[in-house]
Amino acid sequence: MPAGLKQTSSTVAIGFSVTESAANTFTQTAVDLNLSPLDREVFVVQAIDLTLGAPNALSGIDTAAAASLTTTSQTAVSDLSDSNCMAVAVNQIRAAGFVDSGVPFSQTAGESPNTLLEYVGIIATNDFFAQVEGAGNISALRLTGKIYGYRARADASIYSALVQSEVLSA
Repeated sequence: MPAGLKQTSSTVAIGFSVTESAANTFTQTAVDLNLSPLDREVFVVQAIDLTLGAPNALSGIDTAAAASLTTTSQTAVSDLSDSNCMAVAVNQIRAAGFVDSGVPFSQTAGESPNTLLEYVGIIATNDFFAQVEGAGNISALRLTGKIYGYRARADASIYSALVQSEVLSA
């Protein structure tokens, strides 16, 4: 248990999904955690699973699908260099110069955290955000996932620091 936090629930799983509004268009959804700021409630993330749709396999055309899960609203798919990004997934098909459907590549981060970690992240504000965006596709992509964690009550100074850090780094 992180210092300054007291667990107030058992582990819960929260499912989410987001589908591009149109092919190759950044789309984001907010998932409400219903945290109580008056009780200094936070959500301690233990694990994240992301399932990202495959990009279209088009002869001679590179295609990609990218997704991220963040603690703050974004204007583009994020990466792990962003302090508010907790997980990413990228699927690519490199087909430029090929007459067939090319070669697929997948990259994920944050899905299977090291089991020695106490937690992956702490969400101090009421929402988390899931983003998806494709490149070179002819159909819209979809991201689905689950975030696992528990609710906790933070000491006043810890809560203040967590909220300030999350909001100011947005």
